Amino acid sequence: MTINTSVSLSLSERILTVTLNRPKALNALNIEIINQLKRVFNEALDDPNIGGIIITGSGEKAFAAGADIKEIAELDNHSSLIFVEKGQALFSFIENFKKPVIAAVNGYALGGGCELAMACHFRIASASAQFGQPEVNLGLIPGYGGTQRLTKLIGKGRAMELMMTGNTFDAETAKNLGLVNHIEESQEAMMMLARKLMSRILAKAPLAISMVIRCANAADTTLEDGYSVEAEAFAQCCDTEDFKEGTLAFIEKRKPEFIGK
Repeated sequence: MTINTSVSLSLSERILTVTLNRPKALNALNIEIINQLKRVFNEALDDPNIGGIIITGSGEKAFAAGADIKEIAELDNHSSLIFVEKGQALFSFIENFKKPVIAAVNGYALGGGCELAMACHFRIASASAQFGQPEVNLGLIPGYGGTQRLTKLIGKGRAMELMMTGNTFDAETAKNLGLVNHIEESQEAMMMLARKLMSRILAKAPLAISMVIRCANAADTTLEDGYSVEAEAFAQCCDTEDFKEGTLAFIEKRKPEFIGK
């Protein structure tokens, strides 16, 4: 697995913890981090030792406090299009990743940081977490898919208000909006819960988990019929060894042993 100072990695019990590691810059997303995340996810996809990924930020102050403003300030029309398309491609890859991805949000998750958290399959926050898409304060809009994902996750009216005012909001508000699933008082407790939930997920049939991701994402697009996707995925599950094992284990009243086939 690729190692880089801007992103630190830790693998334990098939859970890869990816930590954004620019604490002095509040873990702001720069080109280096984007490139490194792309490498990590590409390598993790086919690595049998990795069952799922938790993304978090180093230090207590930030998950990721936006994109790197110094890099953004240098953009023109042409370079900005390349910049956002690269970020959008990565975040779409994460959103559709076949293995479960959890965002463990500590401190600030603003701009690109909020967009990264939203690209994950679900989010857990510490009580100190702060979310927001404040790009309008810079004369910009969210560019890594934030206008789309925030709208889908919390509804058009609320997303419009938050993106047009640029207001930040705390973890409790994020939970009430449906952006966050769980809140823990401390960063340590947040990570413990993230690992606990991921371990529970990894005990299930891997192919079924990937199908859940596929079908749930299909509900967010008008490009395909989600019900048809679900029906096809259900049929594919019924043709797996894990399906046979799961049903047999239920009948025999024992814990199933899934193999991902």
